[in-house]
Amino acid sequence: MTLDGLDSGLDAEQLAAVTAPRGPVCVLAGAGTGKTRTITRRIAHLIATGHVAPGQVLAVTFTARAAGEMRTRLRGLGIGGVQARTFHAAAMRQLRYFWPRVIGGEPWQLIDQKLRAVNQAATRLRVPTENTTVRDLAGEIEWAKASLVTPDAYPKAAAGRDTPLPVEQVAAVYAGYEELKNRAQVLDFDDLLIHVAAALEDDAGVAQEFRDQYRCFVVDEYQDVTPLQQRVLDAWVGERDDLTVVGDPNQTIYTFAGATAKHLLDFPRRFPDATVVRLHRDYRSTPQVVSVANTLISGARNRPAGSRTPLTGQLPPGPDPGFAEWDDEPAEAAATAAKIRRMIADGTPASEIAVLFRINAQSEVYEQALTEVGVPYQVRGGERFFQRPEIRRAMATIRTADAPGPLVDAVRAVLAPIGLTPEPPGGAAQRAQWESLLAVVELAEELVAVEPAADLRRFAAELQVRADAAHPPTVQGVTLASLHAAKGLEWDVVFLVGLAEGTLPIQHADGDDAAIEEERRLLYVGITRARRVLHLSWALSRQPGSPRRRRRSRFLHALIPEHHAASRVADDTGRGRAKPTCRVCGSPLVGADAALLRRCPGCPADVDVELLERLKLWRSSEAAQQQVPAFVVLTDSTLTAIAEQRPADRAALVAIPGIGARKIDRYGPAVLALVSDE
Repeated sequence: MTLDGLDSGLDAEQLAAVTAPRGPVCVLAGAGTGKTRTITRRIAHLIATGHVAPGQVLAVTFTARAAGEMRTRLRGLGIGGVQARTFHAAAMRQLRYFWPRVIGGEPWQLIDQKLRAVNQAATRLRVPTENTTVRDLAGEIEWAKASLVTPDAYPKAAAGRDTPLPVEQVAAVYAGYEELKNRAQVLDFDDLLIHVAAALEDDAGVAQEFRDQYRCFVVDEYQDVTPLQQRVLDAWVGERDDLTVVGDPNQTIYTFAGATAKHLLDFPRRFPDATVVRLHRDYRSTPQVVSVANTLISGARNRPAGSRTPLTGQLPPGPDPGFAEWDDEPAEAAATAAKIRRMIADGTPASEIAVLFRINAQSEVYEQALTEVGVPYQVRGGERFFQRPEIRRAMATIRTADAPGPLVDAVRAVLAPIGLTPEPPGGAAQRAQWESLLAVVELAEELVAVEPAADLRRFAAELQVRADAAHPPTVQGVTLASLHAAKGLEWDVVFLVGLAEGTLPIQHADGDDAAIEEERRLLYVGITRARRVLHLSWALSRQPGSPRRRRRSRFLHALIPEHHAASRVADDTGRGRAKPTCRVCGSPLVGADAALLRRCPGCPADVDVELLERLKLWRSSEAAQQQVPAFVVLTDSTLTAIAEQRPADRAALVAIPGIGARKIDRYGPAVLALVSDE
């Protein structure tokens, strides 16, 4: 392809990135702005202008799929020989080549049973070795190595993390795991990066040979690099600056695994002469979808300057995003499935429709709803609900159990020994299993609502019927996926479901500003997966007949347009729920502040000044005891709402936005005592 061909069809910002001179280039590429097209054209441009040969380019990204797409696009431009790989694949190739010189002997093999080695280390220390605990321990070891944290440094570095075991025990398992590996002369995937970095840092000859081979580097999804990956990149580049990085800080959603956008945002400081280009023209989504995404992310706290450029939609206008509130999750799922069935009947391919949720345990109710209306589906990034090991084990346990008492209580008792604790456990794998088991309890609640006399035997039969029904033929269909699994994908139609407080943001993020903002970015990723049609919905309770105590996600307050907030959110039969109104003038409430105070911003305040002072003094004391900023306990706006509304009981206090389940348990009694002046 000619230079004119490489430059054609690019917008002004893309062209600036493609034709930037050889040297450090930072491309801040918003969702849908054509980043892959831009970076492949840049590689081709550098090669076509003679700055570098194809074999001297190393392009790294985070998934094999993305690396394959990059190679395919380069071949389409007539460019072959560029090394486009994941970090780990590139490191493995280099380590195998340099091993005889750096270490000697036969290269150590990659470990094929990482969980087994972690289990062995845990068993020797006599700490819990349930499957989920072992998976969470493996995850903590991966986080530590990605964060350049040694076993000795782990307890201090992990302070404040949600760990599966006490930090001292995790550190001991980590040390034991490393010892077992070294004794067996095997490596895990993180070791590939560690050894490559060390080889280049410690052996000048190895470093020189590598740098003679590769002279130009491109890093995609740079907002997701870990400290370990950055160390490898530094070793690759050395003192040179022929480096192009591409990323979007607004899509940083893997900080729990060690990723950080710091390297992307600090790139211009590290390279003061860098060319910085901001891609903001969104070619994926309609202006209506883009507007919702911009509004959501603009509300982020402590948003760095490099993430503040709003997207500009380039597609023709489409339908306004839809918002819907439902009494319970089955109603939400049934309405979603019915709408999907009509869309497919009207010509939308099932493969162009996705239902996205925060946690995998939410998939079951949508699997069931889609099955009931005859719509094929596929679960991406996780097993179908009834195929999960903990669910199969739960069903087997329920079939043989003999627990007395009401069905729901009996199910809780039966599932307690296999992981259903009263409170969610620490560790991602344990919590995912806990959420799945809790979903089984909710199925029992659903059965009791229609069959009050149902027992364990009847419930076991019901579970089997559901499991059998939820196995349609394997065909292309509607995608069911978690928000994390949806990263990098896109569909014509996206349903974002379950957008309630405690689910998004997830309950264990409450009280942690950084975690809350990651939840916001996760929703942003979900919104920007939609090309044309976007629906957002939430339910006020889990099961039919349950108290409607849930609130829609705090992230939605600024997204719902005034005409939605002032009307009823109805289903296809015209039924709906009236939206909240001002307690002073009776007008519909619009905006987050109005929802918090339950009055229009212009209506007179009736704050109890003395109560507000008592609340602030109490908050200061509580914050001092926890050694956290005061707003982490409760914000000024929430204290003002309490002082205005003077809740008399727990239910009234829960009704005030900003007080999640964790905060009501921790602070509720003290706040209510202050309100009553006890």
